[in-house]
Amino acid sequence: MPEQDETALRAEVVRLNKMVKALMNRAERAMNAPGSEFGVFQSMVMLERQVQERTRELEAAVQENEKINRDLQRTMQQLEQEKDEQHKLIRKLEETDNQLLQSEKLASIGQLAAGVAHEINNPIGFVNSNLGTLQHYTADLLQLIDAYESVASQIPASRAKELLDELRHRTDLAYLRKDITDLIAESIDGTSRVRQIVLDLRDFSRTGPVDRERADLHAGLDRTINLVWNEIRYKANLVREYGDLPLVDCIPSQINQVFMNLLVNAAHAIREHGTITLRSGRDDGMVWISVSDTGAGIAPEHLSKIFDPFFTTKPVGKGTGLGLSVSYGIVSKHGGSISVDSQQGRGTTFVVRLPIDRPTGS
Repeated sequence: MPEQDETALRAEVVRLNKMVKALMNRAERAMNAPGSEFGVFQSMVMLERQVQERTRELEAAVQENEKINRDLQRTMQQLEQEKDEQHKLIRKLEETDNQLLQSEKLASIGQLAAGVAHEINNPIGFVNSNLGTLQHYTADLLQLIDAYESVASQIPASRAKELLDELRHRTDLAYLRKDITDLIAESIDGTSRVRQIVLDLRDFSRTGPVDRERADLHAGLDRTINLVWNEIRYKANLVREYGDLPLVDCIPSQINQVFMNLLVNAAHAIREHGTITLRSGRDDGMVWISVSDTGAGIAPEHLSKIFDPFFTTKPVGKGTGLGLSVSYGIVSKHGGSISVDSQQGRGTTFVVRLPIDRPTGS
């Protein structure tokens, strides 16, 4: 009986396997059959997966593209910044080169001026000395003539006395005595002034190491006025209103160059005749020198450019546009400042401020 049951069980297993296989074959045919709902579902699932995968790829591509664009924008911004910095650097290099060129020109002019001053000083020295000697000789001769005149009335009448009286009348001895004395005195004064100008020129154009020293700004300003007096005397009355200034730690020749530029500009700003006023003072560890003129003034649109290299409102051939730029650089290197206040038709005032003591690190 158990053997029969086992055989029947095996037969049933075989039958069930056949049924399962048949059902599986049927299901497979059904899935592969056209129009099958399951087949359509499976296709939709596969398409959806492909769409999702493609969408993810596109999103990744878009993100990568956005990242590239952001990097490109940053790169472009960096390039623009570098371009701006290069332009600024080029402008600074050009300005430095121009100032260096101007400094070299000034140094060459200074050497030439110092040589000329040395050469002029020698002949002026002995001319001045000779005039002094001539003044003494003339005084002695005039005393001798006075002695002759004092006894002229005692000389008996004669043809010789008549000739002497005629010569005395013709030469106008009284006028000659006064005029010759004045001429010699004026000549001595003139040669003294020339010697002083030569000394001022030598000090102004002093060559060699440009060491800082304690300097009297008023003395430097007065020496500079002597050098540019011909530019001022026919254009303006010069008014000095100096305050009490201490000695200032600076490079005197460079500060005198600033004074010269400001004085010449003030004279050129006056069309016919006006006034140039110099003032000075001190406050808060600084000294200041102001140069005011009653000239034409500066147009408001030009005020922000006047310290730029090569900017000038003068006609072509009348100015290089470097004077104020060089002055600004000199004052800045001394730790000071230079400012301007101007009204058209009323005049301009430049104020130079300098520290009394040398700034730390300069």
